[in-house]
Amino acid sequence: MFLSLLSAALLIFSFPGFNLEFLAWFGFVPVFFALNNKSLKQAFFLFFATGIIFWSGIIYWLAHVTLAGTIVLILYLALYFALFGLIIRPCTKHSTPYSLIFIPSVWVLLEYSRSHIFTGFPWALLGYSQYLNLPFIQIADITGAWGVSFLVMLVNVAIVEISWSLAKRLRPRLKAVVILLVLFLFLTLSYGYFRLSVHPPKQTQHSMRVSVIQGNISQELKWEPAARAYILDRYTQLTGQAAVDKPDLIIWPEASAPGLLGEDGAVFQEIFGLSKKAKTPLLVGAVSTDNDKYYNSVLLVEPPGAIVGRYDKIHLVPFGEYIPLKNVFSFLETIAPIGDIERGTKFTIFENHSRPGRAPERFAVLICFEDLFPELSREFVRRGAGFLVNITNDAWYKKTNAAHQHFQACVFRAVENRVFLARSANTGVSGFINPCGKIVSLVSDDSGENIFISGYNTQEIIPAAVASTFYTRYGDIFPLSCFLFALYGIIPLLKKRKP
Repeated sequence: MFLSLLSAALLIFSFPGFNLEFLAWFGFVPVFFALNNKSLKQAFFLFFATGIIFWSGIIYWLAHVTLAGTIVLILYLALYFALFGLIIRPCTKHSTPYSLIFIPSVWVLLEYSRSHIFTGFPWALLGYSQYLNLPFIQIADITGAWGVSFLVMLVNVAIVEISWSLAKRLRPRLKAVVILLVLFLFLTLSYGYFRLSVHPPKQTQHSMRVSVIQGNISQELKWEPAARAYILDRYTQLTGQAAVDKPDLIIWPEASAPGLLGEDGAVFQEIFGLSKKAKTPLLVGAVSTDNDKYYNSVLLVEPPGAIVGRYDKIHLVPFGEYIPLKNVFSFLETIAPIGDIERGTKFTIFENHSRPGRAPERFAVLICFEDLFPELSREFVRRGAGFLVNITNDAWYKKTNAAHQHFQACVFRAVENRVFLARSANTGVSGFINPCGKIVSLVSDDSGENIFISGYNTQEIIPAAVASTFYTRYGDIFPLSCFLFALYGIIPLLKKRKP
């Protein structure tokens, strides 16, 4: 149990707000050693305990929304750790150098499954721990974030294999493991430094200036009718300050408009007037209503005071924005703040016409945790988006690590598709990420704090001309390869089991 606790702690510290990403490269080593000579039942519960501790340290902030829901989610997510321990346990008795491929492949398949089952929860992927480690994450434009998770797990396995080979004086096995480890690291770093040394290919000839607004409106005030004037005044002030930079687009966070589109016309008339006064298109998060249905939307408002584009959120938060199988799970309304939001159906590509005489810049918006799902970003870019925008509201989770953990995903979406990404979050983190995953600039105060402060940031970006990466075009080929690797590795293990 001590080794289980140690592994969980090392992994927790590799994520925000500790950002000790190097710990992830050996975070699993203690629990791997603890796995030696354990039964299948013991392996299951050993890793289940590791998962409970890890996820408790990662998503503790969800308790600000629902304590019961947090406990249920932690237990569910810990099951993936438990299944991992159960599947790889035979490797402790029949280990070969192929374990360097087999075990990381199993981990990637479980992360991939977690990201899709029950609509998916792709939070805190192992690869996300390396979001600041630019040379290692460049392979994401081929493999997605899955390739980085694979590499981190491979190093963990290699450390254990090398230790066992040295202890048992198995020189041929030691040599094979070292060669495989060096080969993977060499290829990854060579590609990473190459990508960092060249300019992103096939960009448009024109740059554009984009401003992101961080309103810092507390969750308790967002839907208070008495606070509408205060909220509009805050965004009016910040938008006016940003307009001084003469941006081509100003972006507000998710649900920043303090009213319902379709019901509160006076609120939106003020927003339309603000766009006209600033002489700049506004991208505004709003809740809209049509035919008694509600949508989590984003609106593109151009200076004449008209809505020229609207996107309704496609991937909703289960048990947050809607209840799956509502007749079965209706009781959950008593333990979580569940909305009644309808799912959007259209992949909207917005066009920015702020500069007459040249082709409009095309972009797409990911609302809230849609940035966690790479298939959405890929589809938008394949449909012609030259850059991505993420608008979100993480005020629910107070001043915790949630905002920075959420921000990690945006770094990978930028690298996977080689596009700029602009992010506007109500309470942070807001800023810009370039196509190599470098955080170019953030909204921050004089002390460097970037959450639960108000402000704006303006940055010049260069939209991409066409979808150019392997990952954008072909998607999750790497998890499919991991399935084949795992299948090839598990068959000999099954044959070696005693009757």
